[in-house]
Amino acid sequence: MPPMLSSATTMKRIHREIADLKKEDLGAMTIGPSDNDLLHWNATIPGPEGSCYEGGVYNIDITLPRDYPFSAPKVTFRTRIYHMNISEHGGVCIDILKHNWSPALSLFKVILSLSSLLTDPNPKDPLVPSIATQYVRNREEHDRTARRWTELYARSTPAAGSKSKGKGKAVGAITPITSSTPPPRRGPAVRPAVSNPTETITIDDDSDQDISVPTRQSLQSQRSLGGIKRKRSMAVVIDLTVEDDEEERAARKRRREDNAASGSGDFRVENDVIVIED
Repeated sequence: MPPMLSSATTMKRIHREIADLKKEDLGAMTIGPSDNDLLHWNATIPGPEGSCYEGGVYNIDITLPRDYPFSAPKVTFRTRIYHMNISEHGGVCIDILKHNWSPALSLFKVILSLSSLLTDPNPKDPLVPSIATQYVRNREEHDRTARRWTELYARSTPAAGSKSKGKGKAVGAITPITSSTPPPRRGPAVRPAVSNPTETITIDDDSDQDISVPTRQSLQSQRSLGGIKRKRSMAVVIDLTVEDDEEERAARKRRREDNAASGSGDFRVENDVIVIED
């Protein structure tokens, strides 16, 4: 077949496959020619669900020969993968790319076959015999290693500044709201000191009922009228607001009797200072 005829047939076939791909349901797979060369295609295959390659995305290079579709395309995995039918350099061992190739096949069917190969590897025709042996003898260790390679090499991590195709939710940076006024500090509540009003207490010998003691009700009434002024003082104030009990009144009565017996006369208590008058 003359080269020009082969090239024209190849271009016609490629344009037809591009048109057919627009009608296919590719799902998460992608495939298409590069911008500058119709003989060079790029594809991506997601790791099949339930397989040890799940969660990975595998990039594939496809190079079409000049006499395509009469010769099989060359497929290379650019993403590293732990697979018995895929070499360390990305070469693929699959029958449809070798002796079972047919012009009736298309690039879309090649991609489907590669996805099936990730789910069902072929240990009878391995490209890496050591992985095939491990797959047969120690399947658990094989799957654990394949998952580790998927995590290391095939996890999809979009680069910074790259734009993803399709619609998506825009996620903006969350800026914390700050206030110019700092929050109040929590601490023990400090109650203002209120000095108790001082009153002159006069004690007579005849009776112990003339003691004028400020009660709680009188203090509350004075506070409401604003009669109490809050001030700081270093003087020691004796709190006489507590009502005398029976024991204190008996002790005070004994002191008055002792004073009367000694002839000391009357005495008064002024501003918490006891003054004895002769």
